Amino acid sequence: MLKWIENPYLHEEILTFIVICVYFIFRIGATEIVKKVARINESLEHRTKLVIKYINILLALLTIFSIIIIWGVKREQIFLFISSIFAVVGVASFAQWSILSNITAGIILFFSYPFKIGDKIKILDKDFPLEGEIEDIKAFYIMLKTHNEERITYPNNLLMQKGILIIKHTFEDKEFTD
Repeated sequence: MLKWIENPYLHEEILTFIVICVYFIFRIGATEIVKKVARINESLEHRTKLVIKYINILLALLTIFSIIIIWGVKREQIFLFISSIFAVVGVASFAQWSILSNITAGIILFFSYPFKIGDKIKILDKDFPLEGEIEDIKAFYIMLKTHNEERITYPNNLLMQKGILIIKHTFEDKEFTD
């Protein structure tokens, strides 16, 4: 009857269960916080889902890392494995730094939210000034439509580096759905 108490891995199993429960609690809490920020800033649904996805990936990685430690894998082995992966990925993607900077800028734009779709903006670049209406805001770039009906994609990381003049600010009251 008390055979389950004799389980040599009971402590690890209980801690694993607790970590998984905490993961789901944090995941739900983080999702609600991001949705609340999105409602306050009248954010777009697809941008909100993108930020939630990034947070969920980070939480999943932290959960996996915690479970690996609970089950007794030595920290030195974990750090050696992770540093080896980062070295390979770092060398392989050195030229792809702009992707990471665009994603980071997209997240910053999501939380600071200085402009919205439908706003007419002017990018204050001395070499190539742009003026247009924002048609869409993606993870990597924004889509602008000029007065000549030209469509221009402008990278988020450059958007963070240049001054932006909001010429016309629009507001559309929409219900947020999940």
